[in-house]
Amino acid sequence: MTKSGQERKNIKPGMEVDIVLKQDQRTGKTTRGIVKDLLTKSPNHPHGIKVRLADGQVGRVVEIIEKS
Repeated sequence: MTKSGQERKNIKPGMEVDIVLKQDQRTGKTTRGIVKDLLTKSPNHPHGIKVRLADGQVGRVVEIIEKS
C-alpha cells in the first residue's frame, strides 16, 4: 500500500519515500531516501511535495513507502 506524495499532511520527517530529482524529471527515474525537511509550504501540490532527503538530495515525492 502506497500513499500519494501530493499531500503535505501525508509526509513527515523520518519517512521513507521515492522522489524524482530535478534532473530526472524527464525520465521519471526515482530515488529512495529518508525525508529530512519538507520544502513545499502549500498543503498539496500536483507534482508532489518537494522534500530534502537525509543525504541532502532535493526532489518531489512520487510515493511514500509504507512499512508493512
